[in-house]
Amino acid sequence: MTATPSQRRTPAASAAVLVAVLLIFGAATFVAGLAVGGSRAVAVADDPSAEPSGAAPSTAASPGATPVLETVTCAEPTEAFAVLCETYAEIKGQYVDDVTDEALVDGAVRGMIEYGLEDPYSGYLTPDQYGSALDDLSGEFSGIGAEVGMKNLADPEDLAACTVVTETCAMVIVAPLDGSPAEEAGLRPGDQVLAIDGTSTEGESVSSLVYVVRGEAGTDVTLTIQRGSDTSDVTVTREVIDLHEVSSELLDDGVGYLRLTSFTDRAPGLFTDALQGLIDQGATSFVLDLRGNPGGYIVAAQGIASQFVPQGRLLFTVESDGNVQRWESETGLVQDESVPVVVLVDPGSASASEIVAGALKENDRATILGEPTFGKNTVQIWNDLPNGGGLRLTTDRWFTPDHNSAAPNGIQPDVVVASPADPTSTDDPQLDRALELLAG
Repeated sequence: MTATPSQRRTPAASAAVLVAVLLIFGAATFVAGLAVGGSRAVAVADDPSAEPSGAAPSTAASPGATPVLETVTCAEPTEAFAVLCETYAEIKGQYVDDVTDEALVDGAVRGMIEYGLEDPYSGYLTPDQYGSALDDLSGEFSGIGAEVGMKNLADPEDLAACTVVTETCAMVIVAPLDGSPAEEAGLRPGDQVLAIDGTSTEGESVSSLVYVVRGEAGTDVTLTIQRGSDTSDVTVTREVIDLHEVSSELLDDGVGYLRLTSFTDRAPGLFTDALQGLIDQGATSFVLDLRGNPGGYIVAAQGIASQFVPQGRLLFTVESDGNVQRWESETGLVQDESVPVVVLVDPGSASASEIVAGALKENDRATILGEPTFGKNTVQIWNDLPNGGGLRLTTDRWFTPDHNSAAPNGIQPDVVVASPADPTSTDDPQLDRALELLAG
């Protein structure tokens, strides 16, 4: 088995970098890292039906030095790999039933990722799963429309200990998408998923569980949810979901309101158009609503933060070889520091949302209002594998302009305002408080 050496990512190749948690949209996504859904991650900003762009996850260059496997064969295995070769030979020669090489390789690769790496955000996808995963950020998918991630309930700072679900390592809902079946069924950020269709989640990785949740539109899936001390079953009917990343509205007193639900490939273009529309209508201050936004492409975060932050740094990424990349602000429409901005966040605001909130906060460009964010500071890339499958691998950690980490406690709001206890309430105390701040 050989592997071709890969080069470090260039800034352009970094367009394929993902900082979402787990998506659960439909075919393969729980969107706070891993999702249960399927969508096209490469749609052009202003044309959802366009051909895939070069920012597709499948084109990402993988980092690091020449892999050790490049020099490994079972004819002359290294000491470490001798046990793998011997195990393969024993299975092929003596196992009671027929087993294909493909099945053994799938199992070996999955075990290497899920048990060899202490990282819940890295994972192996079979060819069918990978095809669905490449669709996750396109804006349309089939599933329940929720995002999930892993939480260490005993020690939040030790996420590396949580590679599979245990009593203390929980699969949690990060956020349901706006108008999604998950939202309509009453799922909320922080809900722990104890079982799926009656089967316990314990002992399984989040990467594998999201594919259990996914399924065809019109079918049901039942999640056993723990919320505080209460446990209940929630049945959700999967649907085809058209993700509307950006919505905007001119509110009273010239306040431009922008809601961003996901950092897809097309989100920066849609966001720029919406922002310009509000400016044309006379907006003189802005509310950026990132509540329940699980993240997405890191370059999308860069483009959206650049709309508000004047020339300067937005974040840093530290790659696997220790190389530090500095991400700078680009051109933007509202970089005038005299224009007031309030950013709304909550526990469903993850990764790319945290990048934007952290950049605006530490550049003194906005007031962050709401509740602490999710707390994810790692970056994943996707790599094609020879069998048509894919490898989702954590390659970087990102840090705010002042070199702070969002993990594990999240971006802390400047003004703390709790969400309504009843998620179906039409009251929005966080937006109300934002409007009060902007009114002076």
